[in-house]
Amino acid sequence: MKRVAIQGFSGSFHEQAARMFYMENDGEIPEIVECATFEGLYDSVASGEADAAVMAIENTVSGGLLPNFELLRKYDLKIKGEVFLRIEQNLMALPGQKIEDIKEVRSHYMAINQTRPFFKQYPHIRLVESEDTAKSAADIAEGNLEGVGAVASSLAAGLYGLEILAPGIETYKQNYTRFLILDDGIKVPEEKINKSSICFTLPHTSGSLASVLTIMSFYGMNLTRIQSLPLPGREWQYFFYVDIKFEDYLKYTQAIAAVRPLMEDLTVLGEYAAAV
Repeated sequence: MKRVAIQGFSGSFHEQAARMFYMENDGEIPEIVECATFEGLYDSVASGEADAAVMAIENTVSGGLLPNFELLRKYDLKIKGEVFLRIEQNLMALPGQKIEDIKEVRSHYMAINQTRPFFKQYPHIRLVESEDTAKSAADIAEGNLEGVGAVASSLAAGLYGLEILAPGIETYKQNYTRFLILDDGIKVPEEKINKSSICFTLPHTSGSLASVLTIMSFYGMNLTRIQSLPLPGREWQYFFYVDIKFEDYLKYTQAIAAVRPLMEDLTVLGEYAAAV
């Protein structure tokens, strides 16, 4: 059984993403290693506590998790896959209670923000921010807290024996989070590779980025994301994080070879099979 590090607690959306990927590829539910921070994922793998890690990188509603792009550049742990998970928020509480019985609901601030319109119809409920969606559910179960609800995943409800009082209460139904699979133990067959993530810096000269994009276009590369972040200590210079989708692996390698002379500090963060 593979040990997979996640940021947060068991029952979180990170665990859902880990289960989706490893059950499909290994046929087994992974053992979850809980980490307090995203950087802790890398520490867990480096120490041998975990074999791999799953890390959120972007969300269709709130955008990219910018500090995590820096972690990808900082640590040498390759991307070997991705998962797109629809984020469904559920109101849950101890079995036998009704929404009318709930006086307080706890969850992570992002989950609360995603569900505020739902709670407007229940003005008697006080919304309380917590450190984690799944931990909010666990605290209710462990403390046998009546009159207290949590907003979390259906997985959390099942793990902690809570009853879902209202499913799918998120405002935006097309709310997806993209998770990266960081697992050096996976060897992706070349014939299945159709996506790559790279990062690089460019000389501080006119048209440097435009030249790279023109070459990528010539080789038929589809750049699905470009994220720029400032380089500490280097004024007005940035590192660029780019996701590339392609149909021909040979053309992709040719495109990388063609742009490499134009770049500084080019790093291939991972080559893998696209989720969609």
